[in-house]
Amino acid sequence: MNAATSAIPLPFDHLEAHAHLSRADKPLATLIERVGEFAFKLDECDSVYESLLEAIMHQSIAGKAAQVIWGRIKALGSHGRCPTPEELLRVSKPKLRKAGLSNAKVAAVRDLAQKTIDGVVPTLVAAQKMSDQELVDRLIAVRGIGPWTVEMFLIFRLGRPDVLPIHDYGVQKGWAITYRKKNIPKPKELLKFGERWRPYRTVASWYMWRAVQLAGRNARKITKPKPLKKRILLKKRTGRPVS
Repeated sequence: MNAATSAIPLPFDHLEAHAHLSRADKPLATLIERVGEFAFKLDECDSVYESLLEAIMHQSIAGKAAQVIWGRIKALGSHGRCPTPEELLRVSKPKLRKAGLSNAKVAAVRDLAQKTIDGVVPTLVAAQKMSDQELVDRLIAVRGIGPWTVEMFLIFRLGRPDVLPIHDYGVQKGWAITYRKKNIPKPKELLKFGERWRPYRTVASWYMWRAVQLAGRNARKITKPKPLKKRILLKKRTGRPVS
């Protein structure tokens, strides 16, 4: 089982990760065997700023649409490259809106650019020396950047081995599929369960995403549990307990 080739090597041994997770978790071991190759490739953005700028494009919209908008944003830079923070701040709001950004995302990318200039957003070299929590604490100061966005940066750009995005719907759903649950777990439940995956929670998360892909349409059967009040009302109407 080999990791996909990348210009940027993984900063951890994926074979050791497979062995550790397979020993610690039998259902996950079965999933790893089914999925096979650990086709994990790190992003190659040149800076923390560029990685987060692209991440903002992907917030709350489908991947293909996000890539179209990202292409338009990159076209605003010189020589066909991602615009520098200074270049981005010179782009008018109407032009950013025309590229496909919402008002909220216009505010977010401008704040990202300004905080990069101010030094709040670290350089890539500096980020590589910071702990996961230090980066979360620093980067959530940027408008529109929450813990999930930082976690995606930690996983897909820095290749940190022990990140568990407990609020990621794909990871939650993949967990429910793998462990044959009717409903997705609450974040605290997933966090507690994930302790067995340390120090390779990133790899386990990646396989949770693959579990959703393998399930195909059946993944739709996994839903969020109904709120308690709604369950009580349904029970009163039907006379039957509601799970």
